[in-house]
Formats: sequence, C-alpha cells, structure tokens
Amino acid sequence: MTMMSLSHPNCSRHSSLPISALPKSKSELLTETDATILCFQETKERIKKMFDKTELSVSAYDTAWVAMVSSPNSRQAPCFPECVNWLLDNQLSDGSWGLPPHHPLLVKDALSSTLACLLALKRWGLGEQQMTKGLQFIESNFTSINDEEQHAPIGFNIIFPGMIETAMDMNLNLPLRWEDINVMLHNRDLELRRNNFEGREAYLAYVSEGMGKLQDWEMVMKYQRKNGSLFNSPSTTAAALSHLGNAGCYHYIHSLVAKFGNAVPTVYPSDKYALLCMIGSLERLGIDRHFSKEIRDVLEETYRCWLQGDEEIFSDADTCAMAFRILRVHGYEVSSDPLTQYAEHHFSHSFGGHLKDFGTALELFKASQFVIFPEESGLEKQMSWTNQFLTQEFSNGTTRADRFSKYFSIEVHDTLKFPFHANVERLAHRRNIEHHHVDNTRIFKTSYCFSNISNADFLQLAVEDFNSCQSIHHEELKHLERWVVESRLDRLKFARQKMAYCYFSAAGTSFSPELSDARISWAKNSVLTTVVDDFFDIGGSEEELANLVHLLEKWDANGSPHYCSEQVEIIFSALRNTICEIRDKALAWQGRSVTHHVIEIWLDLLKSMLREAEWARNKVVPTLDEYVENGYVSMALGPIVLPVVYLIGPKVSEEVVRSPEFHNLFKLMSTCGRLINDTRTFKREYEDGKLNFVLLHMIHSGSGTTEEEAVEKIRGLIADGRRELLRLVLQEKDSVVPRACKDLFWKMVQVLHLFYMDGDGFSSPNMMLNAVNDLIREPISL
Repeated sequence: MTMMSLSHPNCSRHSSLPISALPKSKSELLTETDATILCFQETKERIKKMFDKTELSVSAYDTAWVAMVSSPNSRQAPCFPECVNWLLDNQLSDGSWGLPPHHPLLVKDALSSTLACLLALKRWGLGEQQMTKGLQFIESNFTSINDEEQHAPIGFNIIFPGMIETAMDMNLNLPLRWEDINVMLHNRDLELRRNNFEGREAYLAYVSEGMGKLQDWEMVMKYQRKNGSLFNSPSTTAAALSHLGNAGCYHYIHSLVAKFGNAVPTVYPSDKYALLCMIGSLERLGIDRHFSKEIRDVLEETYRCWLQGDEEIFSDADTCAMAFRILRVHGYEVSSDPLTQYAEHHFSHSFGGHLKDFGTALELFKASQFVIFPEESGLEKQMSWTNQFLTQEFSNGTTRADRFSKYFSIEVHDTLKFPFHANVERLAHRRNIEHHHVDNTRIFKTSYCFSNISNADFLQLAVEDFNSCQSIHHEELKHLERWVVESRLDRLKFARQKMAYCYFSAAGTSFSPELSDARISWAKNSVLTTVVDDFFDIGGSEEELANLVHLLEKWDANGSPHYCSEQVEIIFSALRNTICEIRDKALAWQGRSVTHHVIEIWLDLLKSMLREAEWARNKVVPTLDEYVENGYVSMALGPIVLPVVYLIGPKVSEEVVRSPEFHNLFKLMSTCGRLINDTRTFKREYEDGKLNFVLLHMIHSGSGTTEEEAVEKIRGLIADGRRELLRLVLQEKDSVVPRACKDLFWKMVQVLHLFYMDGDGFSSPNMMLNAVNDLIREPISL
C-alpha cells in the first residue's frame, strides 16, 4: 500500500555522498567502475523506495485555513489546535510563511500564505511577535501585487482581496494604503460580476475561502465529493466547514489532520496522481525498465481503481488522462468514455477550461493520441481541440508557464513537434534528460511539490544510464564500420554509405545493453537493404539482379556458387554471412533454427525489387493495388525488423511468425513506410522516371487531381494505417505475438516518421547528423 507523507517544508532530496566522502580505507578498495556501479545501485534503491511513499510538501496556506475552524463545542477555541501550533513554529526567517525557498516569481504566493497565517493567529489572539514580522513582510513585498511578471496562485485576485477584507473586519492593522486596498476590492468585484457559466461556477466554488459572505454556499456544496471534501482542497473544505458545519467537511479535515499530524497539504488525496507522474517521469527519462516490478504493481492498482470508478481518478482531468494513456500503453483494456467529459465543448465550460489550464490540455493531448479504436472516432475528433489549443495559445506566448518555468514550454514544444508516432524513444530520452527540471514546484492556490515527480535522483540515474548505454553503442558502431570494410561493401561505389544512420535507427529503438544482438542484426540488415535497393535501382544489370536472386534461392545447393560479377559476389557474401550470424544468435535465444525464415524474408524482398525493375524496364504502369501489394515488401523493412523478433527475448514459435496477426503487423508497418517514403521522395523519383504512389494516384484518379490533393489523400491513408498498427500493438486480448515483438513494428514507424519529417532524411548527407551524434557520439554533461 502506498503511503503519503508531508515533507517539512522543503521537499528536496539529497543525492548520495560521493565516494571521496567515504572512509578512506573503504574508498581505496573501490575501483572507479565499482564506485560507479555502487552509486548507480544506491540511486535505484532510493527511487524504488519512493513507490512506497509519496512525499508532498506542507501547505502553510491550507493549514492556516484549517487552523481558523472553531471547535463545535466553543467558537472561542480552535477545532484543530495542533495546526495553530504549527503556524507558530514554522514562520520563515523573513517573516513569511510558505514553501521555502521562495521562487523569485512566487512572491504573490508568499503574500497569500502569510496573510492567511496572520488571519489564523489573529483569530485566536496568538503569536504577537510572529504577526509583527508577518506584517513587515507584507509591507515590504506588497508592490509585487501589481507585478505582471509574478506568477499568481489560482484565484489570487479573489482570495487575497477577500482575506484583506476579513483582516479589516478583524481589526488587523495591515500596513497598506487605503487606495491600494480599494483598487484590489474594486477589481475583485469586477471579476465577480462577470457572466456566469458552469466552469466559472466551479471556479468560484473552488475559491470559496476568498468569497466570505458573498458566497452561495448551497451552490458550493454541489461540488462536495464522496470523501467529504470540496475539490480535494483542505482550504476550500475548511472554509465550508467554518460557514456550514457540514459533517462531511469535518470528517475530511479531521481525517486529514489525523493522517498528517499538525499540518496539511494543499491537495489530498493525490497519491495516484503522484505515482502516475512518477511513472511518466521515469518513462520520459528512459529509466523505467529498472523499475518494472514497481511500475507493474502501481498499474495493477490503478487499473483496479479505474474499473471501480475511483473518484480520485475520474474527478481530476490530469489524473484521468494520465491513467488512460499509461494504462493503454501498457496493454490494459480501458474505455475512453471518461474522456468524453473533456471534449472541447465540455472542457471550455469546465473549471480547467475557465482557467485555461495548459498542463491539463497537454495531458489530454497526450491521451488523445491513444483514442484509436473505430468506435472512438467521434471522440478522437472531439479531442482534436487539444492540439489546436496548445498550438495557438502557446504560439501567442499566453501560457502561465512562460513566466514561471521554461521547462513546461519546452515540453509543450517537444510534444507538438514529436507526437507519439514520430517520437524515436532514445532521442526523446535525451531531450527529456537535458530539459529535466529538478525543481518540482507546482502551484494551485499555493505552491507545493512532490519529491516523487521531479527529482535529482531521477536525473542522476538517467544521465548515468544514457551515457553507459551510449558507450556501448559507440563501440558497436565502430565494430559495424569495420564490418563494412571487411565485407568490401565500401567498394560498391553505387551504394549509399549509411552505416551511422542504419545503426542510429537500431540504437534509437532497442537501446538496452542486453539487446546488442538485436541492434547488430537491425543495423547490418539496414545496410544490406540499402545496398540491395541501390543495386536494383542503379548499380546492377539485368543479369546481375537475376544472379543474386538465384543464389539466394539455391542457398542449400551443393557446390561452389556462380557469381556473374564481383559486385554480386560482394553483396551475396555479406548477405550470406549475416544470415548465418543471425542463425547462430537466434539459436541461442530461441533454441531452434530460423534460417529458412530469414532467407524467405530476403527472397521476398529481392523478388519484389526485381518486379519493380521489370515494371520500369517495360514501362508498365501498375494499378494502385498492385503497386501497394508489391511496394510494402520492396520498402525493405522485412529483413530489418523481422529477424530481430528472434533476438529480443521472448520465444517466438513458427506458428506465431506465420500467424495472420504477425503478417498484418508487418504489412501495416511496411505500407505506412512505403507511403511516407513516397510522399517525401515524389519529386525526385518523378524526375528519375520511377514509379511512386503519388504519381500513380494522380494517374488512376483521372484528370484534375493535383499533387497536393494526392499527397493529402495519402496522408489520410498513412494516419489510418498508423492507428490500426497501434491498435494491434496495444491489444492484449487474443494476441499471439509477444508485446516486445509487436513494439518493434511501431518503433520502426516512429523512425520512419523522424527520417521523413522534413524531407528524405535517410538519403540526405547531413539532415540527421545531429540526431546521430546526440544518440551515439556525444555524452550528456549536466
């Protein structure tokens, strides 16, 4: 069972001591490698413990409102005296209350927390010295009220003036000018008189503590949850308890104080949100594989709660969106129905829509990428607003985070530029590591932080893991470059030399150290398919092409093979040696021979390329169906991806690779690849007189179809195929293909979208160099 604790009041974590800080005798016994491994393991253990207990910072603001609740037995005594005592004991040295150290853009937050604490102490006539210091802080920092660069807590323009009004009623001598007070009260009244609608009503209920006598408390209680709280907010609930004496409110606050002691957080419950955020952070940084068991345990519990309609999940848009996305990615069957409440019309009239909550919109956008089943097509369209909302508002610079955290801005930019289908895993890890912000401060009505969400230990482990994997990748690439020379492939002048790109696509998708066999197979076959593609396009004669196909068909024939040219000998020798290498490695992984399947994969490719060469030679214009049926094979992804299924862990039987599901995965991936390639290379191939789906679509659609119309049509086909592929990958029920194998097909689609994002990145000599260097050559240094 996950526990939650309050960290007081700073929730930053300390990294382990450096080895040099250990006793001399012990330090001398450790080699540098031993020390690195020890530090790595210690960091992992600290992170594992975070799954057992979520640590949420104390909220002076909310504790103050709880402290103001009077006893049901006497209005002259506090109901929760322990909270009053906490206020007396936890004033900061500058006279303020709040989350230390103050972020320079959160002065308004400090002012709000400090004034709330002063009201609580004034209410009970305690802490004269603390009140004097608090008033001095307010006087010294009050000019920040009008600073537009300051980040305002939610509801500040209503709550803070409301607290000032309460302070005046209590004869608390605030060191403020009447003119400033009147301006604030006037602005508050203007905001309160705005047109009302559902989202605004919820918002005004949420900031009830600032409304006082102006509040419609009957309306507020419509938002009471099963746990007795209002919005899971201690401050809102405490205000309602003070005004109404509601039993549910009392039960919530009482249980909260009993659980956490003498102070409360700013939101509770939030365990599920924190743990889902933690899983998200670990996945974004590429270190989730080190915590598979812990993550699985959290997801099992989350799924159980999802099926039970748990209020903690479904009453919060962020938690609901995250739970939906992460559960679907991990293969759980979850309905998208709960997301319908966040379709554009509903969201714009909701609490989050009223606040223009960019964090919520971002989570909903991420979730919308997994609304992919046919029966969800209506919701998919309804959720498209998230992309438009983020793009428009973000480009206008209107996000609150622009003035508070550049890291959120970077995350939005990356999420929009690299949607899930174009987000090569290891490159994304590097970007996220470089932009990871260990200051995990967030803000509702006050600032707060979870140590489980953004953490220095996460960053430390991620950097060490990335650089460790990269050093392995670097050595593998050097080995592969030697293989190209030893195989004499560099002598084939017609062939594009793309080893770095080929290995990049392997390391970008199967980066774990134990997957070296998979990476080597992927990279070598990528090189060979490139060579063969160029050989069939420009390098080989009709006789040479036929000779190469014949050699592969006669694989088991006795006697010395006949090569009609040195080019054929070089290509077939490299191909034969690679197939034999895969045979030996797959035997160790699978315990059976896969040679004939790999040969069959290569033969299918060569025959499809031979057919295209014959079309070109005879000037045949195939139908669209003929082109696609041949073209998905000639895209040459089969020899790259299919042998790797034998080298990543799961046992894969002959029945599995012959199953309709396996074939469909391959066909969808390859068809997407063919269409993506054709939309990006159309102009060049048209000039070279080559067949291309764009040109064929224009021919067979009749006169009047423009290139732009054809490309737009094909993009729709790509999107449809991509959705169908993702459905197959995520589907667990009735699936015979292991998930790790299915992921390979999706990861290749991600690679293809990246390569062809801004043109033909694979054929370009420089377009992908930065990505290659980031992944393979340049370690992360923070």
